Amino acid sequence: MTITEKVAYLKGLLEGKGVEDKEMNLIVEILTDLANDLADLEDYTAELTEQVDAVDEDLNTLEEDFYDEWDDDEDCDCCDCDCCDCDEEYYDVTCPSCNEDFEVDEDTLLDGGVECPNCGEHLEFDFDDEEIEDEE
Repeated sequence: MTITEKVAYLKGLLEGKGVEDKEMNLIVEILTDLANDLADLEDYTAELTEQVDAVDEDLNTLEEDFYDEWDDDEDCDCCDCDCCDCDEEYYDVTCPSCNEDFEVDEDTLLDGGVECPNCGEHLEFDFDDEEIEDEE
């Protein structure tokens, strides 16, 4: 039973008993107004929820289209600009503390160390410059 129905039931009970009290009638009138306002708010919320869901679906479609296009651009060797990481190589690293895999770029390797993004352990890379030249 909704609030509107409960207020209507209460109003019917009071009318059935022949209550002519002004205060009681005023209380029932206020409750009726509140119940109607609540029903309007519930309708508005349902409508707003549908609109938000539609916007969310549109946004998801837009994100998929945009990021799929973005991912395609990252795989190219298009130019010598700073707009993408086309020429940057990444290396897989496994943290010995937490066994989490992550990637680092060549500059980070040459710096000699990095903190694990998962556990914060400082990892040091110790190798000769000859090893890097051999890989290239």
